Amino acid sequence: MTRRGVGRRIGAISAVVALGIGGTVTAAGTASAAPAPTTASVAAAQASGVDYATWQNDVKTVVDQAMPYVQQRTANAAGQKLAIVFDIDNTTLETNFHPWYALPTPAVKPSLALAQYAKSRGVSVFFVTARPGIIAAESKWNLKTVGYPVDGLYVRDLPDLFDEVSTYKTGKRAEIESHGYTIIANVGNNDTDLVGGHAERTFKLPDYDGQLS
Repeated sequence: MTRRGVGRRIGAISAVVALGIGGTVTAAGTASAAPAPTTASVAAAQASGVDYATWQNDVKTVVDQAMPYVQQRTANAAGQKLAIVFDIDNTTLETNFHPWYALPTPAVKPSLALAQYAKSRGVSVFFVTARPGIIAAESKWNLKTVGYPVDGLYVRDLPDLFDEVSTYKTGKRAEIESHGYTIIANVGNNDTDLVGGHAERTFKLPDYDGQLS
């Protein structure tokens, strides 16, 4: 699918996206400065009330704790099917900081580094998102275009829309486990991404009391 085609399709269903997006490690301390945001990023960040550079630093603080854990957990994992699960919006893609038509939505760089590192250690990378199934192809395209390895993508189909987001996401992690995987880490920026178990560790990125989707 071309960039223009993706843009048209996402533009037509942007309202649907707005309706569908919905031991824990959290951010603490400081981290190195993030790259300067674009003009669009600044405007979006100001609109949401969240400072872009602060957000990037807070995300990096959490990922800096996840990296050594993945290294340690995969050190002697021969013969095991290991997986890591990520949310999408403001966990792996900078959704709130870029207009929907500026495709592809850029990667959250610390999360991208974590996903690529986990993949290099033999860990399968899955995405469980509350995005509706109507944009599954566009979401996968965006993730791959910005560099994410994608071993599986779970989106909400019609029956899932009647479940709580946390219930839906817990069920999808259980489904991944049913295929023989051990989920060593679950990464998201909302509690609904992380509650319900079915992961050895959870890593919560900042949402600033719900200011980020």
